[in-house]
Amino acid sequence: MQELISQSVELLREMVRVPSISTNEDAVCKMVADWIVSKGIAVEIIGKNIVARNLHFDGSKPTLALSAHLDTVAPVDGYTNDPYEPGDSFEIVYGLGSNDDGGSVVSMIATFRYYYEQQLPINLMLVLTCEEECSGPNGAQMLYGDDSPLNPNRPKWIIFGEPTCMNAAVCERGLLVLDGQATGVSGHAAREEGINALYIAIDDIQKIRNHSFDKISPTMGKVHVNVTQINAGTAHNVIPDCCKFVVDVRPTEQYSNDELYADLQSICKSKLTPRNLLHQASATKVDSPLLKAVDALGIEKYSSPTTSDWMCTKIDGIKIGPGESSRSHKANEFIKVSEISEAVDVYIKLVEKIEYGNIVE
Repeated sequence: MQELISQSVELLREMVRVPSISTNEDAVCKMVADWIVSKGIAVEIIGKNIVARNLHFDGSKPTLALSAHLDTVAPVDGYTNDPYEPGDSFEIVYGLGSNDDGGSVVSMIATFRYYYEQQLPINLMLVLTCEEECSGPNGAQMLYGDDSPLNPNRPKWIIFGEPTCMNAAVCERGLLVLDGQATGVSGHAAREEGINALYIAIDDIQKIRNHSFDKISPTMGKVHVNVTQINAGTAHNVIPDCCKFVVDVRPTEQYSNDELYADLQSICKSKLTPRNLLHQASATKVDSPLLKAVDALGIEKYSSPTTSDWMCTKIDGIKIGPGESSRSHKANEFIKVSEISEAVDVYIKLVEKIEYGNIVE
């Protein structure tokens, strides 16, 4: 076990040294894939994603995936050290992507290696994705979609690795962004000509502000809706014929994004256009075997305010991983070696529950 942890930490240091900003993961994908192969494990490269299957993979058995992402955001201002230098501390790994999501990546690789040659009552799959940070089409959206290249053995359950302090997120809000456009008729302000698109937009924004959705999630509460941007007008003396605004919607599992979009459009005169309808809210099924495993281990559960690859799937899952979400996307990112060690231990115990039949339905 100690050797697994030590090798995982060294792999993470190498990952930090390789820039892997979302949509540019080629180099880190190759490096990590080569590293896994060097440990005697075959991998499949699908685009810029890495997939590995346990040695005794059997298509007649259901599959559990350990899934984490390889990409990072761009480094923000404020770093006082090199974002691509992990340092040589025995206790901490520094650098961009160390916490989000490198800690989960190497912990899941270690867990997969631990079980790789064992006979299990289910299949174990390792999935390392690209484009998570930009919600791109070539990562989880492609891998776990209806036309998944993983079919016919697409995972039945997924453990998503994200920095959660090893607490289990059993739900997370989705994301629906709507671009609103009110259309009027331009005219000279002094002569009271035209139809003011800004006023149309303001009326619609007020309706959106006062609107509520009846169904309440038992874990996430109400759907959150906020207008976050507005833009109109070309000059002080011209009645604007166009006003654009942006609506940020944070769905719960009680509604599909299509339903939310249709409901809001029905109360607005402005035209609403969704940027993406795919980022659904996620929630672990009430009778989920994953939930039973989490409860059996006494792991604390919570509702996550942040999104992940989970929102691109329709697969039963939980989100749990080393590190803290508050460190993500900030300067001087880091993760503790002790957090990686804890993660490997907890992941192994979660999979162990499968061995004892607590997850198999």
